[in-house]
Amino acid sequence: MTRNPSALRRLLRPVPPRDTARETAWLVLAGPFSLVAWFAVLAGVVVGVALFPLIVGPAVLAAVLDGARALGAGHRRLAGALLGERVPAPRPVVLKPGLWRWLKLRIGDPVAWRAVAYLLVRLPWTLISLFLAGLLVLYAGASISYLVLWFPLHGATMPVFGIHSGAWAGTLLWAASGIAVLAVLPRLIHALTTVDRGFVAGLLGQPVLSERVRDLEESRATAVEDAALRLRRIERDLHDGAQAQLVALAMRLGLAKEELGAETVDLGQVRDLVTTAHANAKQALTELRDLARGIHPAALDAGLDVALSTLVARSGVDVRVEVDLPRRPPPSVETIVYFSAAELLTNAAKHTSSPVRLALSEDGGVLRLVVADTGAGGAAVVPGGGLAGLADRLRTVDGELSVTSPPGGPTTVTAAVPLPR
Repeated sequence: MTRNPSALRRLLRPVPPRDTARETAWLVLAGPFSLVAWFAVLAGVVVGVALFPLIVGPAVLAAVLDGARALGAGHRRLAGALLGERVPAPRPVVLKPGLWRWLKLRIGDPVAWRAVAYLLVRLPWTLISLFLAGLLVLYAGASISYLVLWFPLHGATMPVFGIHSGAWAGTLLWAASGIAVLAVLPRLIHALTTVDRGFVAGLLGQPVLSERVRDLEESRATAVEDAALRLRRIERDLHDGAQAQLVALAMRLGLAKEELGAETVDLGQVRDLVTTAHANAKQALTELRDLARGIHPAALDAGLDVALSTLVARSGVDVRVEVDLPRRPPPSVETIVYFSAAELLTNAAKHTSSPVRLALSEDGGVLRLVVADTGAGGAAVVPGGGLAGLADRLRTVDGELSVTSPPGGPTTVTAAVPLPR
């Protein structure tokens, strides 16, 4: 109990009437929801396992697990609205091309299996909770109403709970016990829903430690691979660009030196060689400057807001920029947000000619970059696509990418990066 004092305090604190109403609504609404979900998921799992040796079996099981994940998300949102249990949503499944990989990722999804476990545990607890709460409500109603029903019953025994009194004065004791039960009822409902909160947080919440370690390992591998790709790109750009220009510059200067060392100097040819060498030098400087900007934009030295304004000015797209940052993010976060904005603006320019909205703000220790356009829509995080690569890079700083792009538009892409405390 000492490990979770906040949960203990929440269990023992007085229950406001508003919370009692919401917790009662949870018992009433989540009960039928869990009942239907339990039978649907259990039947689907049984059918999928039974048909697993056949081709259709894995597909059925994958579809059922995908549905269980959605049902778990529904319970999680309902618990947030009625119980105040705000549980962060687990990461979405990153699907890979190929039917076998798709089935493997769907069937091996630990979040979906935890949702199945939640539904299997939730139903019996729902029945127990409804039975106990309903039993107390029925007793309280019967014992209190016996004050009035004693007269038409002529002192006979109530048909429930064996409530009986030979004299009307005895009904006062029964009524007092009913009132006492009503006074205890909010505490009981609160205790029952506290167990529900534990189920939601434990089975529908953030991944367990082993999964978190795996996520970090994948993020680290992505970061290492991305760094290696960037180094190879820099090496290739240096070799094919600036190095080639510098080699040409050295050759032109060498030829000019030989001309100047000859007995008869052709000043026109020397002038042409020096002019060409000068052009090679300027081209090499330009390519080196562009390469350095790709590694770390110079505009970032003045802050992310200035860098984004500079990026928008060079993009050639009509962009409305909104920046609201109470503090400056760390350089690593600034860099990844800058390049995320650059890639998202490039994608928006390919699919729409209408104005684009770029908003950057900090909310609750999370830096949010939003790029919205009114294009044709249909954007999605597809394995191997640009948005998937952007999502992988954001994961290296524990960030997330969400895309809302129905057919016909509009498209809104949000990159969220937590800031260090």
